[in-house]
Amino acid sequence: QVQLVESGGGEVQAGGSLRLSCTVSGSIFRLNTMSWYRRAPEKQRELVATITSGGITNYLDSVKGRFTISRDNAKNTVYLQMDGLKPEDTAVYYCKTITSGGQYWGQGTQVTVSS
Repeated sequence: QVQLVESGGGEVQAGGSLRLSCTVSGSIFRLNTMSWYRRAPEKQRELVATITSGGITNYLDSVKGRFTISRDNAKNTVYLQMDGLKPEDTAVYYCKTITSGGQYWGQGTQVTVSS
């Protein structure tokens, strides 16, 4: 069974940084595309960043230059380094993996940015 466990959320002031982690078990991590999504209160879920098995990355326009997605295949973990955080980044952040058997989600971690 594929499981994703996220950590690293919290509350920071505007301009601060956080690093989210998502560790995957039950699949061949190095083959998977990994993504981070977020859902802010009363807003639709949006794709924040993606990294393919080959290391190709893509970002939501509003986070380009501030967020960095990376992966450590030896640790089965994907990271989201978030710098220059803004109050509008406040949301629950979820990681998702896409495998040959389907897609799976983590439980989410809350990020709150105060002004």
